[in-house]
Amino acid sequence: MAHYDLKTGQLKEMAPKLRAGDTVTLTGTVYTARDAAHKKIVAAMDAGEKLPFDLSGAAIYYAGPTPAKPGQVIGSVGPTTSGRMDPFAPRLLDAGLSCMIGKGVRNQAVQQAMQRNGAVYMVAIGGAGAAKAASIKAVEVIAYEELGCESIKRLTVENFTAIVSQDCVGGNLYAEGIEKYRR
Repeated sequence: MAHYDLKTGQLKEMAPKLRAGDTVTLTGTVYTARDAAHKKIVAAMDAGEKLPFDLSGAAIYYAGPTPAKPGQVIGSVGPTTSGRMDPFAPRLLDAGLSCMIGKGVRNQAVQQAMQRNGAVYMVAIGGAGAAKAASIKAVEVIAYEELGCESIKRLTVENFTAIVSQDCVGGNLYAEGIEKYRR
């Protein structure tokens, strides 16, 4: 297991090299999107419409930040359950998405899409949304404002730490943990 300090612009190149158990500190642009936004992104893809952001090499954080209090950039920004994005994730991965960040295990179709595309899934610690907010230096709603906290936001992050839990060669911390427990 290794630690990487990465600019988000390096994810397209580095995601295929990351392995389950590695820790990553990201600096750069990360987008928030949850299931309602994913549904709209896929509908836009189906309609041949321009997407809210370029998926190629992008990182999506499955989060719905709370409003910022006075003097804050953003409110609490903890991860949401990633499995809710599983019906949409393979499509986004096939379109160039390099990194997903959330919590919980992903299904087989998502794992296969990560393998096909050299992508990675990382987890952020659930319940630590206030701590995660300290890594966010700027936030801008870029699409689907009508979704409120679930709108797509462009986050500028600095030293945003996550753990690779599923990689593009089949590494899966969740499966490894279950196997160790069974022994």
